[in-house]
Amino acid sequence: MSPSTARCRVPSAALGALALAAWPAIAAEVDLSQCVGIADASTRLACYDVAAGRKELPPGVIADAPPEALEPASKTAKAAPEVFRHDTGLQPKPRVSLLDSRWELDPDSKLGTFHLRAYRPVYLLPAFYATSLNREPGSPSPDNQVTDALDIDRSELKFQLSFKAKLWENIFGDNGDLWTGYTQVSHWQVFNSATSRPFRETNYEPDVNLIFRTNYDLFGWKGRLLGIGAVHQSNGRGDPFSRSWNRIVGNVGFERDGWTLNLRPWYRIPESRHDDDNPDISDYIGRGEVQLIRVTNRHQLSLLVRNSFKGDWHGAAQFDWGFPIAEELRGHVQVFHGYGESLIDYNHRAWYFGVGISLLEWY
Repeated sequence: MSPSTARCRVPSAALGALALAAWPAIAAEVDLSQCVGIADASTRLACYDVAAGRKELPPGVIADAPPEALEPASKTAKAAPEVFRHDTGLQPKPRVSLLDSRWELDPDSKLGTFHLRAYRPVYLLPAFYATSLNREPGSPSPDNQVTDALDIDRSELKFQLSFKAKLWENIFGDNGDLWTGYTQVSHWQVFNSATSRPFRETNYEPDVNLIFRTNYDLFGWKGRLLGIGAVHQSNGRGDPFSRSWNRIVGNVGFERDGWTLNLRPWYRIPESRHDDDNPDISDYIGRGEVQLIRVTNRHQLSLLVRNSFKGDWHGAAQFDWGFPIAEELRGHVQVFHGYGESLIDYNHRAWYFGVGISLLEWY
């Protein structure tokens, strides 16, 4: 081999390595301007083939390529950014906002329809204690008065399950998603062996929500979400224990630096006097709520406040703290004071304290 031939084959081998390594990795594109200055015709043609997207390279180029060029691109090319390497298609991309991570607000965060997604926290509180028991729950409805005192304990187990799925994406151009969700909260008298450890109360809450992305600033907060939905909540029991109501709920979401703020006013859909299990439920559970959440160092702190905005201004406040125990496991502490910790207790006021674990928090 002449020196001139050797000088010509060196760039050919180098380019062959580049071409073979770069082809499987779409991100490592060859620019046409890189091919113009190559003197050797076959090498220059191979460069153009790669730039144009041709999968098969000329045999001469393959022969000139060093063995490492035949390795998969994942071994030879520069590592892809984290956002691409760990994107499974079912998880929002990193660095999105908190509200975006739960509601897929931005176009780049949308994951399609009919995937089960996190909604509200999923937790188990084996130690849940009430300072005051509602042994004779009742309401103004004559058919919903319990006259025999219930044999229940102050201590019980409480758990919550919650998930949602998107039914329709981008209803209005690139905005407006229709979601459906389900939340279940159960109170289990697991320590009450005298009554065969019954479930004292379970509340079922299916809903449907139309969620829009927003983008505006208000007093240092960024408005990110606007929604409206319909909610049904009931305990699925017969009289005199039956409790239920239906609402139209608004949702306005803000965020800033690891904080989120949600304002949720609602309107109760009226029922006939004969069918209404709890005609005064809005005067106790309230007509709206405000929730403030702080996310910092894998800790999540939540404060929820409800109020009736009428009469005696009844309502409630609930504080939740989720903290890390292991990689995917968190501890969970809950404190509640006021009315409506559950539907059967909608007009009963008490303090409640719970400790346990959670698999999912708000974010």
